Amino acid sequence: MRIDTPRIRADNDAFRIDNAGAGRWVISQGISVMPVELADIIAKVRAYREFDEADGPPEHDFGAFDHDGQRIFWKIDVMDRTYTSASHDPTDPRKTRRLLTVMLASEY
Repeated sequence: MRIDTPRIRADNDAFRIDNAGAGRWVISQGISVMPVELADIIAKVRAYREFDEADGPPEHDFGAFDHDGQRIFWKIDVMDRTYTSASHDPTDPRKTRRLLTVMLASEY
């Protein structure tokens, strides 16, 4: 099967920015105890546009930024419907769920 990177990128962006498609957001323990508004961190994840095409396939599945003195990472994993393994066809919404995790860099 050929990997359709432009389609995966578009689906990842739609999920991250507009919550389009099936999936879940997960916030790490470190993020959950930060003394800041979680809505501000989520807004930065949604607004993120600093992708470095030199880092590998441009699937828009990872980002990093600073917030309130902390380095924060976010990562999208393309999972099967049960969230137990990677999706065998990340472009098929009947078989795929996205899992977006927001964490402190120190938790990675």
